[in-house]
Amino acid sequence: MKTHERRVIENKTYDEERALYHLENAIVRRCVFAGEADGESVLKECRGVTVEHSSFSLRYPLWHAENYFLDHCDMDENTRAALWYCKNGTIAKSLLGGIKAVRECDGVELVNCNIVSPEFGWRSKNVTMTECQAESEYFMFESKNLKLNKVTFNGIYSFQYVKNATIENCIFATKDAFWHSKNITVKNSVLKGEYLGWYSDGLTLINCVISGTQPLCYCKNLKLINCKTEGCDLAFEYSDVHANILGDIISVKNPKSGKIFADKVGETIFGDSVIRCKGKVIIR
Repeated sequence: MKTHERRVIENKTYDEERALYHLENAIVRRCVFAGEADGESVLKECRGVTVEHSSFSLRYPLWHAENYFLDHCDMDENTRAALWYCKNGTIAKSLLGGIKAVRECDGVELVNCNIVSPEFGWRSKNVTMTECQAESEYFMFESKNLKLNKVTFNGIYSFQYVKNATIENCIFATKDAFWHSKNITVKNSVLKGEYLGWYSDGLTLINCVISGTQPLCYCKNLKLINCKTEGCDLAFEYSDVHANILGDIISVKNPKSGKIFADKVGETIFGDSVIRCKGKVIIR
């Protein structure tokens, strides 16, 4: 075999421990990783491997993988902790269905994927997601350097402690999003949920629709540019904020500093404050 040719493994079933451990420069096609042996780590430490049209139902299949490509793969709920400590990979048109599917990975691109994975993406970096759907808890916890475009998310506690992210054309239904985050820009997106962005630093929202109670409190360097609010009350408490709201907002409470422009504010509350608050609310 010439050195540039790739080994092809297809139409096989594997269920033993480390079935294809340290596989290199290979294509795995239409294979099933499941069975009575219930073996772990079937493709651990693989290098330069493409896995196509295959299904997984075993734990820890791709730990420490490098330069990998998964295409049209299904990982069911038994595929626990599928990709950990991986580097430089792409996952396309696949289902990631097990708990903790991606963790502490560097350089992950997800395209047209369906993710149903509690605790997805923790402590990863340099992650790109395009046209994906995701359900999770503590989604992308403590991750950094993220780019999301056309992602639909449903869950709770998303993007906590995330650093350096650009998010565009997304729809998020989530509670407590962006808590303690730093340097996040969200454009042309819909953010539904309670307690958005508390304790964030450098959160910028551009052309977004925001809904839910008590958004954007205890923030530093908060900016809203041409955003709309729906059902938002007691907003901006103790925040350093510069906001341009298109339309109305139910109530603003004790902004620490900055200016908030809106067409209408149902109630402006200054009082019962534990710190000096001098932010200004300006009605056009």
